[in-house]
Amino acid sequence: MIKKNNDPQAALMAVLTSAQRLDVLHSVVPDMAHPDADFHEIAEIAAGMFEAPVALVTLVDAHDQWFKAAAGTGETQAPSADSFCLHTIAGPNDGALVVEDAAADPRFASQPRVAGAPFLRFYAGVPLIIDEQPVGTICVFDVKPRREIARQLLVQLQRLSLIASALFKLKHEARLRALKEAALSREEQRHAMALDAANVGSWLWDVRSGHVSCNPAMLRMFGMQPAAVVQARDIFAAIHPEDRILTLSKLRSAMVQDEEYDGTFRVASTGRWLLGRGRVHERDARGKPVLFLGINIDVTEEQETTQRTRLLLRELNHRVKNTLAMLQSLARQTLRKTSDPHEFMTAFAGRLQSISEAHGLLSDHEWGEIHLSALLAKQLAPHVRDYGRQIEIHKDEILLGPDQAVGLGLVLHELATNAAKYGSLSVPNGKVVLTARSVDEDGHRVLHMTWTEVGGPPVSEPERRGFGSILIERSLDKVMGSSVKVEYMPAGVTAIVRLPL
Repeated sequence: MIKKNNDPQAALMAVLTSAQRLDVLHSVVPDMAHPDADFHEIAEIAAGMFEAPVALVTLVDAHDQWFKAAAGTGETQAPSADSFCLHTIAGPNDGALVVEDAAADPRFASQPRVAGAPFLRFYAGVPLIIDEQPVGTICVFDVKPRREIARQLLVQLQRLSLIASALFKLKHEARLRALKEAALSREEQRHAMALDAANVGSWLWDVRSGHVSCNPAMLRMFGMQPAAVVQARDIFAAIHPEDRILTLSKLRSAMVQDEEYDGTFRVASTGRWLLGRGRVHERDARGKPVLFLGINIDVTEEQETTQRTRLLLRELNHRVKNTLAMLQSLARQTLRKTSDPHEFMTAFAGRLQSISEAHGLLSDHEWGEIHLSALLAKQLAPHVRDYGRQIEIHKDEILLGPDQAVGLGLVLHELATNAAKYGSLSVPNGKVVLTARSVDEDGHRVLHMTWTEVGGPPVSEPERRGFGSILIERSLDKVMGSSVKVEYMPAGVTAIVRLPL
């Protein structure tokens, strides 16, 4: 942790030049001077939450403050020493800095961008913490002073900072994995020719006769039985059809150009990946190849690891973008339907928590499938006093994928929120009865779920549809063939969900 100094200016400089802080910053984000589009939506969300003209995701280096993402400005950097964000990272790691009127604050009144264009007045920022070090901020600016900033706005800004910090860390770890795999691949290529004959398939191809002399390891790799004479055509025939043409093309090119052959292909009978290396060993008087010497190495694990890594990176990128887009949409729609800041923060925080709970369950299961019962407990428990008495469930054993879980989680959250405010969960003796059945429809499994409120106040059809009602109907839009129908019966709200599994 950074040690603080009693002299305010000296304390700021100690934080700015802290070797430990700068080591973390430079190691985790070596390309800090380049903006990153993956953080742009975070800045947009922050600007939307505060209705501020400018929002930034920044990294504070010893001399320059870099804008990794910006909303409302095209600038990419500013001096660190006289920045608002230096004061933010010098504060508590879990704190926030709010400057209601910079022109009236002696710390900032003389700064060029306060005293001159663009005449900044309001600032709110929270630190980005990586490995317990404040490396930057997420912050918003306004050219008008403000008073009495809602605490919940700062809480949501802190949550955005956690997302940004986690994204920096994930991108750093992915970069390290890629570098490690590249280094491993280079090391394997350098030492491939020096491996023991028992671990390497070696072969000598007599081009004119078509005979191939090879060791037992080579035959095992191709799934071939020991034979007195092995023909090149038999080995080529053992290569997977999808890889055969390219492999033969590389061999011919190596012979014609007198270059080293290097190719990767699959064996048809086993599906295993082999790395082939070799070159022409002898030519006749006219320069035609006579002997071709080569080796093969089993690289199945390396190929599978590379494919898994690519898949995980694509999935991570997809999930992060989807989550940020969903958060932005929720913020905009909630703001559109709610004029009171307190109501907005309450509604938005609940919806963020709903998404967080679903993501937490999916993360625990490596973004595979989760049980419906776990999702029900996560989304409904916060809204009831006695879960066992107030939530009555009749269900089959049902597993949900990521899109189903996130969408259905939002539906359950909105239904539970409405029930706790106005419906059966707002009175001591009220409850919700849930039935969930897996039904076979033309060979496909479909979830039929019914939400029925019992024992609550009399219900009447609302005069206008709020964003909660719209969200209930649209939360499952990503799942083709799904639907949600809400009926306002006098005895209680009933919702019918159809969700292909």
